[in-house]
Amino acid sequence: MKRKEILLMMIRLAIANGFELRRWFTANIQPEWPGTEEAMALVCDQGRFYALIFSHEFARSVWKHGQQMQFIVPSTTYSRRNAKGEMITVTRKPFTRRTIKADVWQYHLQQMVLTEDPIRYLRRFLPTREDLQPGRTTSGTGHSRE
Repeated sequence: MKRKEILLMMIRLAIANGFELRRWFTANIQPEWPGTEEAMALVCDQGRFYALIFSHEFARSVWKHGQQMQFIVPSTTYSRRNAKGEMITVTRKPFTRRTIKADVWQYHLQQMVLTEDPIRYLRRFLPTREDLQPGRTTSGTGHSRE
């Protein structure tokens, strides 16, 4: 899935959850409203998507207050010392995380700041065509494993 497709899906999700794209766009990008599709294209194509995805208003709409969220935490590998003092490599499998934090949107903004690619982070919250193919493993909520 391409970056622009992910962004467009996230914008549509936020709008469905009450995000006022027109108000945000005219306050942050340009004072003239070009229309929904044109505004989304401007945000996605001109590299202005960082202003959008890190906006508190957008994050509150994507990760709603008090809503239970489920998402996939990707696999990770790290080194640590065992009880004998030897360095071992630990590999954690991907797992589903569930949360009902009131400020869940702040947690996800922090995670996006820490990640190398915030768009890839956002992708974890979207079902895709690949997820719907037979034999594809999902978390049961439509959110794909990475």
